Amino acid sequence: MDYTTFMLAKRAEHDPETLPVNSLYQSLRALSDTRRKQGKRYELALVLSLLVLAKLAGQKTLSAATEWVRHHRVPLAQRFGLSRQQMPCQMTYCNVLARVDSKHLDELLSAFFTRWEAQARCGEEPSRLLTPGIQAKHAQVAVDGKALRATSKEAHPVHQLSCYEVQTGTVLWHCNVQDKENEISALKPLFAPSWVRGRILTLDAMHTQRQLCAQVLRLSGDYILIAKDNQPTLREDIVAFFEDPSPDRRRWKQAETWNKGHGRLEHRQILCSPDLNDWFSKDWEGIEQVFRLERTTRILKSGKIRHEVVYGLSSLSIYQAPPTCMLELIRAHWAVENCLHHRRDVTLGEDGCQTRTGVVPSLLAQLNSTVLSLMDRVGVRNVARQMRYFDAHIDQALDLVLTGQCVVY
Repeated sequence: MDYTTFMLAKRAEHDPETLPVNSLYQSLRALSDTRRKQGKRYELALVLSLLVLAKLAGQKTLSAATEWVRHHRVPLAQRFGLSRQQMPCQMTYCNVLARVDSKHLDELLSAFFTRWEAQARCGEEPSRLLTPGIQAKHAQVAVDGKALRATSKEAHPVHQLSCYEVQTGTVLWHCNVQDKENEISALKPLFAPSWVRGRILTLDAMHTQRQLCAQVLRLSGDYILIAKDNQPTLREDIVAFFEDPSPDRRRWKQAETWNKGHGRLEHRQILCSPDLNDWFSKDWEGIEQVFRLERTTRILKSGKIRHEVVYGLSSLSIYQAPPTCMLELIRAHWAVENCLHHRRDVTLGEDGCQTRTGVVPSLLAQLNSTVLSLMDRVGVRNVARQMRYFDAHIDQALDLVLTGQCVVY
């Protein structure tokens, strides 16, 4: 998403539920609907909004969402302006989801959350998006994959790749990895200037590939990659360099952090150097520094100690991203696991959902990401607690979907 080019629409002077900036329902109305008009009872945006509402209220399966919507048909029909109170059956949700263009849905949702944040930060002054502080808020994106484990009885379930904006919690896109693909081949055609330019990409070690580095540089982005056994020569060279007892260390820089929380005490120490740039520049385009990151974690209750050393490379110079910044960026990458994938699995029950019809599980996963993005936008700290609140106060869940405002419990 290019944060420097879009314009904010003027706020309309009528009912706030029709405003497109903060209304998820109004934004979903722009989604292309390929269904025939004959026999179509429920508009596409309504069906998706009902599912989002049910998920906001803690319903983890399609059958539970169907029942929850029917139990609340009176307030739902009133707020959506429906002429009748009859709500869709479970098969209707399946049939509708099966015909949704997932790519178009991603584009609409990404643009929606971008507009929302821009409006909240800048009001009627879009030029404020050009300030360094605002641009830095959108700088890092983490790309990671997740298996939708309950979507298939086969040994290899659907695997979904996500691009996650670390600081804002916005998912820029999803992509299903096909049967004869892996994450590397699935990611290649997805590279586009709209989400790479001006950003810092952090990815799993499997994506540490020469072609990826070159592609990111061509699109005016930067990368931070980890060197592991899939690139043994690269890793061995970096290890040998840092383990050499007598190098010239005048240009080396280091930093460390101590963190205590969740029953753990973690010490992280990083050592960065630009001295291998010439050695690697032929194969690894744009390389500006290599690093050695050492993590030591002590479990406070048991006293057990975990120790790990990882090595990596980056196109960010040691002046653009000094060691303290590198520590923050590498650690922030795990937000895609902790704030997106873990919450989808544990809080939203994604791995326990037994829906297996075609692309429906993938669409439900996209809606799960949407629910979490909504929560992040209004400042929810405890998703499970807020879901219980929405279940008891459906009017607040409706306010969030229709106006982008609600009470945070």
